Amino acid sequence: MKNYIAKADKKTSTTDNVYAMYVGRWQPWHDGHQWLIDQSLEQGKNVLLCIREVAVDEKNPWTAQQIHENLMVSLADLISEGRVKLTIIPDIESINWGRGVGYDLIEHVPPQDIHDISATKIREKMKSEGKL
Repeated sequence: MKNYIAKADKKTSTTDNVYAMYVGRWQPWHDGHQWLIDQSLEQGKNVLLCIREVAVDEKNPWTAQQIHENLMVSLADLISEGRVKLTIIPDIESINWGRGVGYDLIEHVPPQDIHDISATKIREKMKSEGKL
């Protein structure tokens, strides 16, 4: 179910090649992230994954470039089909918009089992197993 924060009042794109954009750290990519982009992919939309370039620390053990490389492998089929594109962006402090921006702002509310997935717990497990 889509929850629209804001709805586009007109189509402004001049191309058929448009994307649903997702911004994140993806540290690491997990089933919750996959569920999220599947919401757009299952509607026949393409996806642009923006990888925030954040400083490496305990919460962010991989560089944006390493995340990009991992996603190139994890999403190889979708990328080769042109369904998913990846880009690295500077770290951001907010996402802002004005009225009538020409695109939708959509919140995807996951079911509880997806909501409960924790990248922090995944990183802790990886660390305890010597994989991080």
